[in-house]
Amino acid sequence: MSQRTDLLASIANTIQDYRGGSLPQPISAHVEHWVHQFDAALQLPILQEIDHVLKNIYFSKEKVSKFISGAISTQKLTGNDADQFWRNANFLDIQGGGDSQTDMLALFSEQLTEKFGFGIDECGQGGDVFVYLDDGIFTGNRVRRDLEGWVRDHAPAQAKVHVMCIAQHSGGQYYANGKIQAVIRASGKKIDITWWHAIELEDRRAYSATSDVLRPTAIPNDPAVQAYVAAMQYQPTLRTAGSPGAAGLFSSDAAKILLEQEFLKAGVRIRQVCPNLGATQRPLGHMTLETLGFGSLIVTYRNCPNNAPLAFWVDAPWYPLFPRTTNTQTAVRRMFADLTGGDL
Repeated sequence: MSQRTDLLASIANTIQDYRGGSLPQPISAHVEHWVHQFDAALQLPILQEIDHVLKNIYFSKEKVSKFISGAISTQKLTGNDADQFWRNANFLDIQGGGDSQTDMLALFSEQLTEKFGFGIDECGQGGDVFVYLDDGIFTGNRVRRDLEGWVRDHAPAQAKVHVMCIAQHSGGQYYANGKIQAVIRASGKKIDITWWHAIELEDRRAYSATSDVLRPTAIPNDPAVQAYVAAMQYQPTLRTAGSPGAAGLFSSDAAKILLEQEFLKAGVRIRQVCPNLGATQRPLGHMTLETLGFGSLIVTYRNCPNNAPLAFWVDAPWYPLFPRTTNTQTAVRRMFADLTGGDL
């Protein structure tokens, strides 16, 4: 087989359980359809790097289950009696948007049942320990809003909160923790928060030189991109070339630069042909602040975050590698279920 065929098959194998195996079949042809949207001369190197990156940061259901299983048995978390710790723990179901927390709770419950013979419905028998689950912390706004409201309105006078996620971006965690701590101080309550993760990625602007997200080293010599940047109120922060990132996700800095350049160009083009995208859907991913985009490449078997480059997930007329379920679609399904007692 050719190198291209091998790469297509390898990527297909990595992402085969995405959204319950609902990707168009055969998946290798789906990947081919996606990469065909890039310049012909760049398609093979893009496939090479995407294959490398996804092997590092695509979290299949098996990988997520292993993380949860390990967390359940971590003595640093549970102490000497894990069974009793989890029986007493209170699991928070307070997420304001999306299904990620609900899905993580269900998976956690499966792992608890396998290890101890009881699920999360049988937990919360006493104590002041609370667990907040999610698949990822990106900008930090979701966990911040969820826990701020809980602290103000529902938290007891004293509590220990364990925030557990698959991927944690350091800037988002730092931002969220600072905001939550301010609300805790204002509430007069004594609440300690500990953060747990499978992987931590550097995304802070001050550490752009070693970032693990896509931060271009230069603005491409592309008229559409240059016009997009010229229209920005604040010019973007560019990273200094030389390091592919602290977490070692990329095969080389040159390969990372390739993805940064090509995904930025594709993202600007996608914004031109998809006029319904909001202003915060930046070329390299959702970001409220005016930047080129968040730039995370983390994807889980459940969904692709909108903080990933638009080239990963935006639909027609672009062809996405990871078709994405939006929070709006999730809300519609929930409303339908409430009205009919079923699901879509």
